[in-house]
Amino acid sequence: MGFNEVLAKIDDIIWGVPMIVFIMGCGIILTIRLGGVQIRRLGLALKYMVKNEEGGDGDISSFGALCTALSATIGTGNIVGVATAIAVGGPGALFWMEVAALLGMATKYTEGFLAIKYRVNSSDGHKLGGPFYYIENGMGKKFKPLAKIFALFGLLVGLFGIGTFTQINGISSAVNNFFDGDNSTKIELFGNSYSLVTVITGCLVTIFAALVILGGIKSISNVSQVVVPFMAILYILATLTLIVTNIDKVPGAAAEVVSGAFGFRPIGGATMGGAIMLAMQKGVARGIFSNEAGLGSAPIAAAAAKTSDTVRQGLVTMTGTFIDTICLCTMTGLSIVISGAWKDTSLEGVEITSAAFRKGLPLPEVASEAIIMVCLVFFAFTTILGWSYYSERCLAYLLGKYFSTAATKIFDVVYIAAVFIGPYLTVQAVWTIADVLNGLMALPNVIALIALSGITAKETRAYKKHTQTLEDMTQSG
Repeated sequence: MGFNEVLAKIDDIIWGVPMIVFIMGCGIILTIRLGGVQIRRLGLALKYMVKNEEGGDGDISSFGALCTALSATIGTGNIVGVATAIAVGGPGALFWMEVAALLGMATKYTEGFLAIKYRVNSSDGHKLGGPFYYIENGMGKKFKPLAKIFALFGLLVGLFGIGTFTQINGISSAVNNFFDGDNSTKIELFGNSYSLVTVITGCLVTIFAALVILGGIKSISNVSQVVVPFMAILYILATLTLIVTNIDKVPGAAAEVVSGAFGFRPIGGATMGGAIMLAMQKGVARGIFSNEAGLGSAPIAAAAAKTSDTVRQGLVTMTGTFIDTICLCTMTGLSIVISGAWKDTSLEGVEITSAAFRKGLPLPEVASEAIIMVCLVFFAFTTILGWSYYSERCLAYLLGKYFSTAATKIFDVVYIAAVFIGPYLTVQAVWTIADVLNGLMALPNVIALIALSGITAKETRAYKKHTQTLEDMTQSG
């Protein structure tokens, strides 16, 4: 059995029925206990998203913290992840991705809430938080080993999963497909033959990533606040154009998504039950890869926000999943289903989304491919930046008092080295590795979210009563 086959077996075990039930169940529990906060308070959350709190205590603004979190979530998952999910699980995977995201908004709210409630001050005055702190300080010191497990897998996810391999692999593939699709310019490297474009792209991204990463959280936040909103708007405009110009195909595409989700159109000769499980597995796994709800990464950034309001930051953090999956992934998925690009078995990864844009956009093919390439490059680049911070925080928690400036520098070098070697790994391998590590990282975090859901629900209800009283006083006055 080859390496990829072994990885696939491990992936199937980790992302089997128990994991899906566990993560989806967490979202259901939190949705019920919080009274459907992701639906009732979405308008308020979007308002808070663009209006920073005045006088809050922290390192970066709430919007900056959100953009840092979005920089880590909006990446290859939105462009490549959706494509791979639909290619393997069929259009029905998009349906389950959306279900997971809707429930995941309650999960993300809880993560943001707990990040502020249990954050701590570092020796140099910075705000630190995340699952390791709300596990240790919220659940109790006896659960510190669980916090250490989270930090370990969080470090590995950053170094070998979401943070490096998948992002740089997606960037190099997109750029190479655009400039040298037939791989006409090859050179020998590491005992294999690679396109010169891939090699140059890998080197350039590594250099630019190093320049920003070495500047720390403020440098990452400053870059993210500029790049993320601009690229998100560009990508939304492109996908909306594709959908609107093919509006007559949208009802048929929606029907394919729903029927595929419930096994009415089995993929690859699978039984109805097998088709449902495959669609659900890929949809939930890729959804979590994309929006990271339940993964425990976003609260690490949220903890640095200038705020003292736990509920407010929970609402702001929640908007990340709405923007990432409900908006961006939905539009990508519809574009792929409308175009039929997912049916071409000769394509993989970013090639599927590129084919969808070529077929669906009323533009010359080269322009459509350029849009995909530019969006993917910048989305993935900011994800590399965001996860460098997450991984470093995980390492700091693991090392405790032994963490130092020297350890930070060594970590940065190792992380940048991982970015450098990413283009030379296979697409299948990097995505399977990412799925496996995501699942292992999510487990301790989801346990904590469920365990602390009572505290979150109690304080959220109190906040609601307080704001309602203020509104009543304002109206009566």
